[in-house]
Amino acid sequence: MSFLSIRGLHKSYGPTSIFSDIQCEIAQGEFVTLLGPSGCGKSTLLRCIAGLTPVNGGQILLNGEDLVPQPPQKRGIGMVFQSYALFPNMSVQQNVAFGLRMQKVGGAEAQKRVDEALAMVELSEFAKRYPHQLSGGQCQRVALARSLVTRPRLLLLDEPLSALDARIRKHLREQIRQIQRELGLTTIFVTHDQEEALVMSDRIVLMNQGRIVQSGDAETLYTAPVDAFAAGFIGNYNLLDATAASLLLQRPVASRIAIRPEAIQLHAEGAIAAQIRSHSLLGNVIRYRVEARGVELLVDVLNRSAEDLHPNGRQLALSIDPASICEVA
Repeated sequence: MSFLSIRGLHKSYGPTSIFSDIQCEIAQGEFVTLLGPSGCGKSTLLRCIAGLTPVNGGQILLNGEDLVPQPPQKRGIGMVFQSYALFPNMSVQQNVAFGLRMQKVGGAEAQKRVDEALAMVELSEFAKRYPHQLSGGQCQRVALARSLVTRPRLLLLDEPLSALDARIRKHLREQIRQIQRELGLTTIFVTHDQEEALVMSDRIVLMNQGRIVQSGDAETLYTAPVDAFAAGFIGNYNLLDATAASLLLQRPVASRIAIRPEAIQLHAEGAIAAQIRSHSLLGNVIRYRVEARGVELLVDVLNRSAEDLHPNGRQLALSIDPASICEVA
């Protein structure tokens, strides 16, 4: 039996449906990411699980127990939001201990658990400081510690890293994943950032327009998208309609296809003539926009040295790994 089972969940505001008939199973200790564009229903689904937003129908079973009739404080769930929601008049230590006060845990036990939670997020030396004396990343770690200290059965993270700069975001996502693994804590993480989802998740649940489009591990979603939306959202696929695909491949193609940019190779000579239209430097990758047989393609090449850079207008050739060509609906 799954640790968390969502069955036929429905949420609407008046005539506007946010999602309908959501079915999802999550194993104990699994790190699952809800990924999708803004407005797809992922944050609302998280809030429904937490009990902060009522549902219109369906069940949310946690270890066999239906959470829907229960108030948020009785569900045994910890939640971290994008906004830190720290109490400005409380120290770091007092903020972290707040949930224990609500649970009526006090004395030496509360202090021990607060100390453990602050050590987990590497903030022990900041225990006496106040939120205004902390950086954004430190505030977010306080919010995480406040959720962990109550020893929740389930941890929900609603885009907690989106307001942070890239360097801090990378460090925090590694720290969150490490803590989650050490505690064996079942976690649901909401993001619209595909890189975060690919790096952090045991499993990704891709959502669009209130429905689950695809669910699987990172490799499956990246290499085998089920439709054009999945291909367009995970990675930077070249999406070609049947006409363009037939022109490029010089054979009849009946459906739309997706080709990953890194699956296309550039050569000095070859069967498929191509011309560089433009290029962008993406750190360790150079992304070329090329034209081949009247079709525009994105091609990703490792940035090994400046000498390897192809200028705009250069005539080259390209080859495509046949195994990378994916038919999509």
